[in-house]
This record gives sequence, structure tokens and C-alpha cells, in this order.
Amino acid sequence: MNPAGLATHLNGLFAPGALAADLRQPGDPQLLLPAEAAFLGRAVIDRAREFAAGRLCARRALQEFGFLNFPIEVGDGRQPIWPASMVGSITHTGGFCAAVVAERIRIRALGIDSETIEHVNSELWPAVCVPEELAWVHSLAPSSQRCAVALIFSAKEAFYKCQYPLVRERLNFHDARIEAGAWNGDAAHGVIQAFKIHPTRSIALRTAAVLALQGRFLFHDGLVTAGMSLAAPPDSQ
Repeated sequence: MNPAGLATHLNGLFAPGALAADLRQPGDPQLLLPAEAAFLGRAVIDRAREFAAGRLCARRALQEFGFLNFPIEVGDGRQPIWPASMVGSITHTGGFCAAVVAERIRIRALGIDSETIEHVNSELWPAVCVPEELAWVHSLAPSSQRCAVALIFSAKEAFYKCQYPLVRERLNFHDARIEAGAWNGDAAHGVIQAFKIHPTRSIALRTAAVLALQGRFLFHDGLVTAGMSLAAPPDSQ
């Protein structure tokens, strides 16, 4: 039995038509389908459990679209391979895992990322943030700074996951800047809010999408989860 469940509180991070599922416990590698288990190799047990949790969440979400026991294999860029008519994304961190899927005819690409706030130590901040972001973080109350950097980290990861299947470009943390808008720290917990993405250099996605890019984020359960979705062209719907 698949222990993952639908995560309706995450659906609002994406365009209409996307469905999320989550799992708040380690995944059981014994529940992997044979085609999925083949990608484990010599993975240590923690990695195997994370991989299993991601596949269980993805399969639970796909079930809502009529895909029963579809094996989520791994592409040459380590990305999940979805049914041809679907798009999706997976995240896992600190005992929490989630996946989101949608029909390709409605959404071109999806990205989801969750980060544990307490794990975002100050030593990581310069590697994650561009100077403008660091200036914003340091302007906040000390109690809000770690949440802000966790948001930046998560938002960039969600954006990178979203764009990669379209253009196959690997991006670094300093290739984009996140603007969190009206976020004011603790007041954002439990409320879905928006962020904007500003590329800091010319990126391949410029040829595939309008770069007025916006995502959404949610603080919950000691985590921040960010979501990105790119709508399909009107003539494909």
C-alpha cells in the first residue's frame, strides 16, 4: 500500500490543474517498482529511502490522472521521467517528501522544492544569495533571516527544476535573483505568497518562455516549500 497522500495545501503553489502528494516519513525501498529499484545501485539506506519516498509521492499524484503503478525512472540528467502526457517534479528534505504532477497540455513544466529552515546555516548564505539578496536578508530582523535565506534557496531550486526539462541548462545559485515582494517574516507562515525571479545573466529559458517569471511559496511545519509552473501555450490547450 502506498503511504503517500494527496497534499491539497500545496496545490495552490502551482497553476490550476497541478496536483501534489506528500509523505512525512521515510520511504520504504521495498515499495519501489522493479524499474525504479534498478536505479538505486549501491545507494546508502538514507538515500534509498529518499528515492523511494519521492517515487511513492509521484505515483500517488499520477494515480489521480489514471496512471496506476507507473514506474518513475531516471533520465540522463538525473531528472524523473514522467508519462509522455505529463510533467512533474519531486522534492525531499529532512523527513518530508512531495511531488507535483500535471497534464502537459495544461502546464509546460513544474518545479517544487522544500527546505528545512533550521538547516540553512549562515555559512551557506553567500553561496546561495547574490549581493542584492544578502542586503535584503541583513535588513530583516535576525529572527527572520534564516527563513528568508531558506526561501531564496527553495525558490531557486524550484525554478531550476522547472526550467531544466525545457532547455536542459544547469544553473547555479548566482544565476538568478529572488524578489520576495511583501513578505514580512513570521506573518507569512501558513499563507501562500508570491516571489519573482530575475535572471542575473542570459539564460536559455529566454528562448522558451517569457521571463516575467513568478512562483509561490509556503512556510509550514518548519519547512518552506516553493513552487513554479509554466503554463502551456494557449493553442495547445
